[in-house]
Amino acid sequence: MLLAHLVAALLGPLLVRLMGRSAFFPLAAVPAASAIWLATIDPVALAENPLEISVPWIPAFGIDLAFRLDPLSWVMALIATGIGAIVLLYCARYFKNTEPGLGRFAGVLTAFAGAMVGLVLSDDVMVLYTFWELTTVFSYLLVGHYQEKQASRRAAMNALISTTAGGLAMLVGLLMVAAEAGSLRLSEIVASQMWSEAGPFLIIAVLLILAGATTKSALVPTHFWLPGAMAAPTPVSAYLHAAAMVKAGVYLILRMGPALTHLEIITMIIAALGAATMILGGWRALRQTDIKLLLAYGTVSQLGFLSAVAGVATHDALLAGLAMLIAHAVFKAPLFMVVGIIDKKFGTRDLRVLSGVAKVAPMVAVIGIVSAASMAAVPPLYGFVAKEALFTALWYGQTWHRILLIALVVGSILTVAYSWRFVHGAFGTAPGAPAVQKPTIPVLFWLPPALVAVLSVALAALTGPLETILRGFSSVLPETGQTVHLAVIPHLGVPLLASAVALGVGVLACLAAKPLARFQKKVSPQSWANEEMLDRIDSERAFRRVMRLVDSAAVAVTPLFQRGSLPYTLGTMLLVLIALVAPIAVSLSPVPDNLVLFHHPVELIVLPVAALAALGAARSRRRLRAVFLISVTGYAVAVLFLVAGSPDVATTQVLVETAMTVVLVLVLRRLPTHFSRRPLKIGAWGRWAIAISTAVVLCGAALYAADARYLAPLGPGLIEKAYTIGGGHNVVNVTLVDARVWDTMGEISVLLVVATGVASLIFVTRREQSISRVRDLDTDTSIWKRRTDSTLPQNVLDFDARPEEVAGGNRWRTWLSAGLTLAPERRMVVLEVITRIAFPLMMMFSLYLLMAGHNLPGGGFAGGLVAGLALALRYLAGGRYELSEAAPVQAGFVLGIGMAIAVIAGVLPALLGGSVFSTVTPVVQVPLLGELHFPSALLFDTGVYLVVVGVILDFLRSLGAQIDQQQEVETDVR
Repeated sequence: MLLAHLVAALLGPLLVRLMGRSAFFPLAAVPAASAIWLATIDPVALAENPLEISVPWIPAFGIDLAFRLDPLSWVMALIATGIGAIVLLYCARYFKNTEPGLGRFAGVLTAFAGAMVGLVLSDDVMVLYTFWELTTVFSYLLVGHYQEKQASRRAAMNALISTTAGGLAMLVGLLMVAAEAGSLRLSEIVASQMWSEAGPFLIIAVLLILAGATTKSALVPTHFWLPGAMAAPTPVSAYLHAAAMVKAGVYLILRMGPALTHLEIITMIIAALGAATMILGGWRALRQTDIKLLLAYGTVSQLGFLSAVAGVATHDALLAGLAMLIAHAVFKAPLFMVVGIIDKKFGTRDLRVLSGVAKVAPMVAVIGIVSAASMAAVPPLYGFVAKEALFTALWYGQTWHRILLIALVVGSILTVAYSWRFVHGAFGTAPGAPAVQKPTIPVLFWLPPALVAVLSVALAALTGPLETILRGFSSVLPETGQTVHLAVIPHLGVPLLASAVALGVGVLACLAAKPLARFQKKVSPQSWANEEMLDRIDSERAFRRVMRLVDSAAVAVTPLFQRGSLPYTLGTMLLVLIALVAPIAVSLSPVPDNLVLFHHPVELIVLPVAALAALGAARSRRRLRAVFLISVTGYAVAVLFLVAGSPDVATTQVLVETAMTVVLVLVLRRLPTHFSRRPLKIGAWGRWAIAISTAVVLCGAALYAADARYLAPLGPGLIEKAYTIGGGHNVVNVTLVDARVWDTMGEISVLLVVATGVASLIFVTRREQSISRVRDLDTDTSIWKRRTDSTLPQNVLDFDARPEEVAGGNRWRTWLSAGLTLAPERRMVVLEVITRIAFPLMMMFSLYLLMAGHNLPGGGFAGGLVAGLALALRYLAGGRYELSEAAPVQAGFVLGIGMAIAVIAGVLPALLGGSVFSTVTPVVQVPLLGELHFPSALLFDTGVYLVVVGVILDFLRSLGAQIDQQQEVETDVR
């Protein structure tokens, strides 16, 4: 199911491009097929034998892709997939083909459906948290669908921050209970015996978990984000904010039921928050004139109702709470879809303007009235059956359960009142408003909400089988006292009386709507409170105030550390490093007892040279001199690697240092010749103090890290395995492309990102779209050619860069293809001659390093660096047109091909029956050459080679050729 949703989400934008809004039909088939498959499973059998599957994900931490299907997750997954399919069908007629961003919306909504299914099926707490945050991210994208509207962007941000903050708290709590239970499996955690002796540690952990649940289900005081999220398209409200995402918090409370039954104080807190949310949401719903916002506050109220009962954590409360959860999904989703129809067909959601909708759209009115009646718990609809079971469970519970019952009856009175307000406002007649015009409503527009709304009737006739299914989950807790049943005709008693009181007083509130509205306006804080008090008592205002304080703190703190000065930022980082290490260093001896001063006499020569070069670079005022002195330290380190017996590392160090020197020299062309002079002596002494202290700290850390070894080195054991498993004698290269191939894969990915970032900084608008070749140039094209008033003779300036067969026999001779594109005074014939000879040799040497790297010093990285330096030589000798002649391809193309080859090298073995990046070494008999070994890792090494070549080519094009063009324009020399 999860994989099918992922594939459908990826294909969604493409299908929308091909089919328009009709693409929602094939997309709906995925959750529909999932719902059908779930419906074929016997949920009663799942109570005794849940379906479980587990695949190792991060074995080092014991994290598995563990999924578990029991009665609770079966119900939640059926809601997510069934209503998800209906909402996707509804989208096919809700949106127009011209809707902006429709392809993205389709993909994200489908992905959300899959994430919600993954959330309710997850049994590993880390997998649960992953899907939990995925629903948050997808919700953010869906709520902010109308990007051009500030209300949508603000609502999306409010929802994201609120739910993410709770999610992070939940993660900490989940890790705490997992550590205490000794397992990451949620099913094992809630069934653990640790809850019977829960102490402060577990109580804090559960409170953190509930922070995630309360923010996700919009309980007080984070209830404000849900009404704001109504800025989203109506299908989002019908699915995420009625049937799916907001139920995640209630689901988590239900899932934690076996643990909560031992923590009565926690259950009281949840019940109090739920009851407060129910009453507050219902009260606010009665003040709304936008019928969608009315339903939004109604959803807040219902979520409080569900959370309060789920938090009671008794056998009967779990049964009734799960029944009510189903009821809410089947009446609230069609209500939102009805609002979408009214909004699209009548152009307004204001109940003061809507008049006579029931007459011109009777089918829509029937759907809305039936669903609203179920919400108000009008018998014999399923909403009444579920609510009656809730009242029964609370009445036959403890004393505080009965107190909670009174609060929920008050909330139910408000539910009846705002249900009638919705029905009358949406389908009745508005005083003074003209009657609406009869619209054309396609069948496929009203049929999806009708399919869901009919369940409010059908489920009332299926209470027996439904109770059997739900009791499969509630059986995790022992039965106590009176047993609750789902019944259309309940027994006479206090619970039925409570339902009658809720309906009766609710009807009276409907009849006294106007006096009630005047009373609400009078007692509303907005009528009597000042701005400062409103900021304290209004949750949304308080949230915005906190966000403003965070912004102000950021504005105040950031300049202290981020002044735009690289020396200041680096100095701050180094000071922190020194401050963290210094207290530990004081407690240690000055040097380890087994310190060896040197291993080879060459070190006594190389180390002073490196130290003097480093000091010279620090004291140098000329940037170019500092770059070359830094390069000396790099070459000195390469000599130390060579002396230590690491020719591979030494070769790579030399090549990297050379490439970096070339890049830095290219960059220096855009910087002043000298470093800025620091007039204050104290600043210079401070920088020297930081530099010397950092050097002492790093050298000391290196010494003590080497002294801390307590295991034998791994190197000797890799020699034999490198040949028997990796098929090569060069342990370093085999490790890079075989044993630690994932590390190398990450490194070349970083190279790809770096190249993209550097190019984007230089190419101000976009990358160059074509490669300029010599044959395409005009006769007068040259790089940095002098003006016509130059002191040079005219015959020296007049030359023809076109091919000889075009230019004629008087064409100047050149050693390089694009040599003539340089003005004569900028040519270096000696360098051209050297480049002409060295370039092919360097390219051949780079290929040799690539092919020989598995057994001899070399490899794809070293080979790519040599090839890149060869291209740099061509550029330095002949200019940017010479670079185009040497590599007439886009750097991005080379990078992409290299990355693709590296990925293919990893995936191909898996497609052939092996594992990802598994290695084979076929042997080929070649005449004259004899037996040749071709390890499959060579393919990956080829990808590394091309990525490195592409990175250097990108640097040369951006930092070299592109800057050339910019300087030519700036100096007006062409």
